[in-house]
Amino acid sequence: MPALNFSTQLDYGVFSTYNQLDTGSTYLAEYVWQGGNGEFRCKTKSMTSECKSASDYPIWNFDGSSTEQAPGNNSEVYLKPIAVYPDPFRNAGIKDGKNVLVLCECVLPKSDDSMVMKPHPTNTRAAAVELFDQVKEHEPWFGIEQEYTLFYEDGRTPFGWPEGGYPAPQGPYYCGAGSRSAYGRRVADAHYKACLYAGITIAGINAEVMAGQWEYQVGPCTGIDSGDHVTMSRYIMKRVTEDFGLVVSFDPKPIAGDWNGAGCHTNYSTKAMRAENGYTVIEEALKKLKIKHKEHIAAYGEGNDRRLTGLHETAKLGEFSWGVADRGKSVRVPKTTFIEKRGYLEDRRPASNMDPYVVTALIARTTILG
Repeated sequence: MPALNFSTQLDYGVFSTYNQLDTGSTYLAEYVWQGGNGEFRCKTKSMTSECKSASDYPIWNFDGSSTEQAPGNNSEVYLKPIAVYPDPFRNAGIKDGKNVLVLCECVLPKSDDSMVMKPHPTNTRAAAVELFDQVKEHEPWFGIEQEYTLFYEDGRTPFGWPEGGYPAPQGPYYCGAGSRSAYGRRVADAHYKACLYAGITIAGINAEVMAGQWEYQVGPCTGIDSGDHVTMSRYIMKRVTEDFGLVVSFDPKPIAGDWNGAGCHTNYSTKAMRAENGYTVIEEALKKLKIKHKEHIAAYGEGNDRRLTGLHETAKLGEFSWGVADRGKSVRVPKTTFIEKRGYLEDRRPASNMDPYVVTALIARTTILG
């Protein structure tokens, strides 16, 4: 079995003694953002004043030259708090814990030309906010199925797989139970509880088709909340796997060959789709999605071409298709939606590493604004 991560060599019992110490009027705010390559970054600020909303938290800065977001001679990038969640890690064992996770977007400093902090080029959230403000009356709902794969610390061997070898073929792992089917349940459950504690709208979890692969569902969320909740849920997963000495991968095809890839299926509806006779609106949306297929594929995640092959419950990359209850199509229309003539559709094309701000905004733009 591959060597365990160094973090597991640090005694959690010792750590918990310190983690439960009373810090008086001071609480800890963990600022979380995404670096130049979409990776998570974080740092902590001591807080003494009460903040009732994200906008009450101070704007902070960081060294963008160390995150590939700025040159060394002009390195400051600023963190604008946009959402706050109870911290499931630093509040562990603390009654009425006040520590928080602060999700931030990256903005540029004020300049002589502009006294407004503009979005950093890596900030995809700002454009999504603008789009969702335009379509607010349509009440776009999203339910995102985030698939992920657990790896040992070497980053090459999926959890539960023999080093340099393969497990039994796919079949018993999907929604499986037992030590020879469900590899990593404790990680999935720990993440589930941590997300619920943090206030993430997480609807459920299940083991996936490939051994060592799992899924959790975020939603239903309205508009920009979907991207925020998915982003913070991914950060929480990074922290949970850090504690277990494992590595989480959001790669869309983590293991080549006859193994399922990992997607981020995006369930979507508008107020009109959910209303009586909403199926006609869904049919119009499908026509619009077909026209913009290439544009959507280009925005649906890096490496998605390795996943969308027409095999392993996927459609072919270059062809748009849809069907009722068909998981081999680009878009699946649930059987209940077809029967009741209203409901939602499931876009099965997004990869597990997709940017939730880009994908949700693009789907809403295409189906609502055309």
